[in-house]
Amino acid sequence: MSEMRRSRFVMANGVRTHYTESGGNGPVVVALHGGGNGSSGEAGLGRLRELLGAKYRVIGIDSVGGYGLTDPVPMRYGLQSRVDHAADVVDALCLDRFTILGNSQGAWAAAQYAIQHPDRVDNVVLLSSMTIASAMGIAVPHSEGRKLLRAYDGTRPAMLRLMQGLAARQEVVTDTLIDLRQAAATRPGAMEAYAASERSIAAVRTNPVLKASFDMRASLPALASMIPTVFVWGDSDIFALPSLGQELEAALPGIKFHWVKNAGHQVQTDQPEIVADIVDGLIRKTHSGER
Repeated sequence: MSEMRRSRFVMANGVRTHYTESGGNGPVVVALHGGGNGSSGEAGLGRLRELLGAKYRVIGIDSVGGYGLTDPVPMRYGLQSRVDHAADVVDALCLDRFTILGNSQGAWAAAQYAIQHPDRVDNVVLLSSMTIASAMGIAVPHSEGRKLLRAYDGTRPAMLRLMQGLAARQEVVTDTLIDLRQAAATRPGAMEAYAASERSIAAVRTNPVLKASFDMRASLPALASMIPTVFVWGDSDIFALPSLGQELEAALPGIKFHWVKNAGHQVQTDQPEIVADIVDGLIRKTHSGER
C-alpha cells in the first residue's frame, strides 16, 4: 500500500464506518465504490485515490451493505441507504463542499447524493454504471459480468474470476487486491448483510413510492445543468456494456462522456492515470470559475 494511504474509522449515525484517505488540505474528493461481494473504497478505488492524493484530499468510504470493513449493516431502503450512509459520513467528517465520485452502483449513490444535497457538491464524476442506466429507464441487457456477480460463492477462485471480469488489463488483478476483497467478503456477517441488501434493492424496484425515488430521468439531467458532471466508461466493459453506455450518452446530452480504451467496468483500476487526469481537469476548471 502507498505510504499516502490512511486507514481510519468514524462513527456515522451509529455505524462504525471504515474509510481510506490520502492527500492533505487540498479540495476534497469523496469516492464511492461499486457493488459486488467484498467491494470497498480501497479495493475499488485505491489506485485512483493514490494518484489524486498528490493534489487533493481523497476519501474512499466503505459502504453499508456488507462492504469493506464497515459494520455489516444491511441496506434497509435499497441503494438510498448507501446515499444516507454517505451523507452521515461526510457530516461526521465535517466536510463542507467536495467533488463526489462513484463507480457502478456507487455512481448512482454519488449522483443521488448530489441531487439531494446540491449545495455540498462541486463536481460529479460517474464511472460505468448499469444502475444509472436503469434509473434512466434504459433496459439493462444480461451480460457475462452479471453472471460473474451471481456466481460468487464465497471462495477465492470465484473472487478471482469476478475480479478478472471487472478488469480488462489482467496485470492489475494482483494477489494483494484479490485477498483484500476476499477477506472483506467473507468476514463475519458480510455475506448475510450483502444478501439482505440485494433483496432490499430488488424490493425497491417493485415498491411504487421507493421506485419513484430511484428514477433519475428528470433529476439527473437537471443536476448536470447545475453542477459539472462527467461520465467515464471503459470500452471493454463486460458488466455495463459499451452499447449501454452509448444509449445512456444519447439520453444525457448535458453530460460529457469520456470513453477509455483498454478498460473494463473498473475503468479507474485499469487506467487510473487517465481517470485521474479527467477528475483533475474537472476540479481545476471548477475552481478557476469556468463551466
